[in-house]
Amino acid sequence: MSRNIALVPAAGVGQRFGAPCPKQYVDLAGQTVLQHTINRLLSIPEIDLLLIVVSPEDAYIDDVYPLAKTPERVHILRCGGASRALTVKNGIAAARNQFAVQEDDWILVHDAARCCVKPESVQSLIVAVQDDAVGGLLALPVSDTLKRANAQGRVSQTVDRAKMWQAQTPQMFRCGMLYRALEAADLTQVTDEASAVEGQGFAPLLVTGNVQNLKITTPQDLALARFFLFEEQAI
Repeated sequence: MSRNIALVPAAGVGQRFGAPCPKQYVDLAGQTVLQHTINRLLSIPEIDLLLIVVSPEDAYIDDVYPLAKTPERVHILRCGGASRALTVKNGIAAARNQFAVQEDDWILVHDAARCCVKPESVQSLIVAVQDDAVGGLLALPVSDTLKRANAQGRVSQTVDRAKMWQAQTPQMFRCGMLYRALEAADLTQVTDEASAVEGQGFAPLLVTGNVQNLKITTPQDLALARFFLFEEQAI
């Protein structure tokens, strides 16, 4: 039977965020952003194994997850690369070597900075994709009017939003398919796993997510994530 392996790339430095530490280690309501993310994933019983992929030079992870206090099912892989795509590729290779992850096991790649993902959204993705020949991802239909800009920062075109979706994570693909797609891709151009799979001629399934599943990129995003967390606690 295929396993569900959550892989969280956490090797980024968060330059756009502007904090003194990588954004996944920024405090959010008494825990790091990363801890909130991992706790969400740990609440999903369908996830068999949870791998956090950090840089070999990461100076924070041991304080956040000391070996003796690392939650069950969680393992740290110190093989992150210079890009998200390389981190994911390295993480899959390590998962194969260290945890006997098989070709047909499912890899659910989830951003470390998406700390407000709803567990039920992840479960909906697993149900929708588990028998799919390709795999899929959480995403939201675009509701805003989209504008294409020219080199001068002026509108050159209004883009039809009717079939436009905003990609989220997790993105869920078979281990073998995803690894081969990343091997064949120019990793400097890969912004998410689905685009690598698309590059091999496949069409991933879009599964409707939730607006709460924002990716923390700016301090404003952190404030919004704090609001979502407090709202949940108040319910």
